[in-house]
Amino acid sequence: MTLEQLMQVSADARDIKWEDQFLQEFSSANVSLLTPDPQTGPDGWPYLLVQTSTTGEPAQKIFEWLGTRGIGLAINPQKEYPDFVLSYGMIWNFRETGRFIQRGLEEKAQSASKLSLENIAHAGTPTPQYLPAYVRQILREFFRDQGILNPRILVISEDRQNYELAFSLESLGNPPEKEWAGIGEALSWFLPAHYSLILVSEKGLPEFSAL
Repeated sequence: MTLEQLMQVSADARDIKWEDQFLQEFSSANVSLLTPDPQTGPDGWPYLLVQTSTTGEPAQKIFEWLGTRGIGLAINPQKEYPDFVLSYGMIWNFRETGRFIQRGLEEKAQSASKLSLENIAHAGTPTPQYLPAYVRQILREFFRDQGILNPRILVISEDRQNYELAFSLESLGNPPEKEWAGIGEALSWFLPAHYSLILVSEKGLPEFSAL
């Protein structure tokens, strides 16, 4: 189906197959800005508001602009419900891989976990492919806005196939456990949906590095 046909599909018929088709078609579409500046969405995050158009800017150009600014994208929000809302993590994942959502990978975002040093097969700093420098900068700016000046991270794997991005609880000021889920949910907006995120104490683990 064309993008126009996909947008005519009723909300209750928009399944995973529809999502994949829509995102594929949209990635090569043109869009027009509805507002000159990003707007705060109902979830509290900044989004650029665009509508699909036969003219306007190529969506690819918009993705490049958003990727270095930590901003998401709301597609056709002038409707009763937007056709799609892309988080910042989805935006930069597309820039790096050509895919907004990577099906087949377990989509999870954990807010807390207990890790055993004996079970760790890999621990180290993120590669530029896993966490690009411009994304790290956006995350540092987010933490700085929260008064956290030196967040520390570690990429951990128990099998060298599935990796978790660990944030040091100590570097975050040792927030109470009741706040971990909220922190994890906030951080997950900046990351691809298939990334596993954990908040964990540095005690007994390999050395963390500055974000």
